[in-house]
Amino acid sequence: MTLPAVENDGGSVFPAVSIGNKRNKYQRMDSDAEGTREDNHRSRSRKYVMACAFFASLNNVLLGYDVGVMSGAVLFIQQDLNITEVQTEVLIGSLSIISLFGSLAGGRTSDSIGRKWTMALAALVFQTGAAVMAVAPSFEVLMIGRTFAGIGIGLGVMIAPVYIAEISPTVARGFLTSFPEIFINLGILLGYVSNYAFSGLSVHISWRIMLAVGILPSVFIGFALCVIPESPRWLVLKGQVDRAREVLMKTNERDDEAEERLAEIQLAAAKTGGGEERPVWRELLSPSPAVRKMLIVGFGIQCFQQITGIDATVYYSPEILKEAGIQDETKLLAATVAVGITKTLFILIATFMIDSVGRKPLLYVSTIGMTLCLFSLSFTLTFLGQGTLGIALALLFVCGNVAFFSIGMGPVCWVLTSEIFPLRLRAQASALGAVGNRVCSGLVAMSFLSVSRAITVGGTFFVFSLVSALSVVFVYMLVPETSGKSLEQIELMFQGGMEMKGAEVELGDAERLVRKDQEF
Repeated sequence: MTLPAVENDGGSVFPAVSIGNKRNKYQRMDSDAEGTREDNHRSRSRKYVMACAFFASLNNVLLGYDVGVMSGAVLFIQQDLNITEVQTEVLIGSLSIISLFGSLAGGRTSDSIGRKWTMALAALVFQTGAAVMAVAPSFEVLMIGRTFAGIGIGLGVMIAPVYIAEISPTVARGFLTSFPEIFINLGILLGYVSNYAFSGLSVHISWRIMLAVGILPSVFIGFALCVIPESPRWLVLKGQVDRAREVLMKTNERDDEAEERLAEIQLAAAKTGGGEERPVWRELLSPSPAVRKMLIVGFGIQCFQQITGIDATVYYSPEILKEAGIQDETKLLAATVAVGITKTLFILIATFMIDSVGRKPLLYVSTIGMTLCLFSLSFTLTFLGQGTLGIALALLFVCGNVAFFSIGMGPVCWVLTSEIFPLRLRAQASALGAVGNRVCSGLVAMSFLSVSRAITVGGTFFVFSLVSALSVVFVYMLVPETSGKSLEQIELMFQGGMEMKGAEVELGDAERLVRKDQEF
């Protein structure tokens, strides 16, 4: 509507006024203000979720640091405490075996006291173990500290991916759930750097400082507890729906999306509260067909991650490179730093690809690449070792192996096991997967030196290459693509409920991804 121009007594003319234009201008201003509020909320939610994932992953630095630092510290422990080769294998490999008890306890503990406080308990137990190891006067006392450290690591490595998966929005769940693997690799690199930095000290002091430095990351976890919230899914299980809604409002970009997630969680939790539900461990030991599929995928991928020999490559990289021809200890430790840098760089690349490319394509690249590198390393150590060419190729293939591991098998393994299980089973089923991972890691670490003496280091890596080839088949036959689906939709996929309406679900996921891919 426009009012006409009006002539006053002086002959001047008041201009015409467009009321419709004014109204449209105010509407645009309101729309702009609303858009600004939405952008601000979206920005806050991204920063908040990333902060939660960052702090929840700090425990994983402890595992990585222990793996990295022990590869060098053991060289000095052997000299200082006069331990045998068998004791060396037990010292290194026992951490993984002991940590399985922490992982087993972690499922029930996190269901009882919450995901957040389980992370705090893990840090406290590890700190105790690291302190005991740093002052150990004998192999026996060293093993006591190793026991505490292993239990703490078992708790931490199991709970971090579960917690992050439960607070993350669907579109960024793979990216955020990769954070624990990033921090493991960062810890490994810090362990290698610590070895190199303190290697010039006396034999009696150097390894003690190397181990004591591992206490520092867990100190920051105390600050993290003041920042991160409890898992909204755990809160719903405990009947604290209002607190769960508050968390979801902070971690999701839109209020309607938060309410949608809350409704899905309540529906999944309602099944848990039904009188017909079996106890969790009974259901895991005598699973339904859908749960059996989940267990095969989750437990299988965890075992393949370790029996392809990644911990042998990381723990014993000085031994491998010594076999190739490097004899000086300082040069050996410097070479392991290159391995650590490679591993860390490629895990960072993987985190930015895991949601856009998908879980399964990364697993294909990873397992095929690892197979080729392991076979090539075996060939190099057997036929080309003890020369400049052999040293260069051995270092290249060791770095190649950890690079391909970090691009897929490393992060995707933990992402899958944290997202494929239903809410009522998630914590304890993930704990079971972590147990498989730790057992396989321990068996590899505790037997590597003995097996290498029997069939040579090159022969051992040929066996690893065969196992890695089997992992390619496992991924092709059994592992589904879970990218872009909510945790509750993944459960339906295993139950077969998405077969008839899969197109509808996947279309909805695609729409979310298109809308958010450029935003997150």
